[in-house]
Amino acid sequence: NMKGSYTHCPVKSHFIFQHIRKFINETWIERHGSPLHPETIMLLWSFIVSVYGIGGFLGSLCCGYLTTKYRKKKCQMGTNLIMLVAALFMALSKTAKSFEMILVGRFLYGIGTGFSLNIHPQYVGEISPKKLRGFTNSTVAVFLTLGKLTGQIIGLREILGSEALWPWLLASSGLSALIQLVTLPFFPDSPSYLLIQKGNEEACR
Repeated sequence: NMKGSYTHCPVKSHFIFQHIRKFINETWIERHGSPLHPETIMLLWSFIVSVYGIGGFLGSLCCGYLTTKYRKKKCQMGTNLIMLVAALFMALSKTAKSFEMILVGRFLYGIGTGFSLNIHPQYVGEISPKKLRGFTNSTVAVFLTLGKLTGQIIGLREILGSEALWPWLLASSGLSALIQLVTLPFFPDSPSYLLIQKGNEEACR
């Protein structure tokens, strides 16, 4: 599950820090006619970085209740929609001249990631054959590492780390969310859901 797993990586990039800091200041000047104090800009930057973790914490807390009530596959699809909305906020933040949209997008990314990191091992472990169960359970670590690596590469100034393209860098996690949203309907429901909630023993087998 790669969605959201590298959203924290590009934000820590030196280039992205410079671009977002400049964007916050320019937006503030346009609104109020005076620049922000550097410490205030740093405080806003800190909020942008830390709100991801807050969203992740809330997503983790809600995971157990929502998966029990709405089933794992349906919740995964809902999480992908949240991630796509977050990507949209990120991509349009510069056009809308609103650094608040980056905060909202990062918060939604955090919720989606916190939820996915809990539900993904459960879901793939339940729907996979016994022979592949160990491998599928290890995919969380594999895709986390792959996501971070991808984030570092595309965050280079020569790729998406430029001043013109940084909103698309922040929105890039929406691509994996879109792929999952399209493919998940073709995956089976969790056997535990089919047996316990639906009472369908044959489908469970």
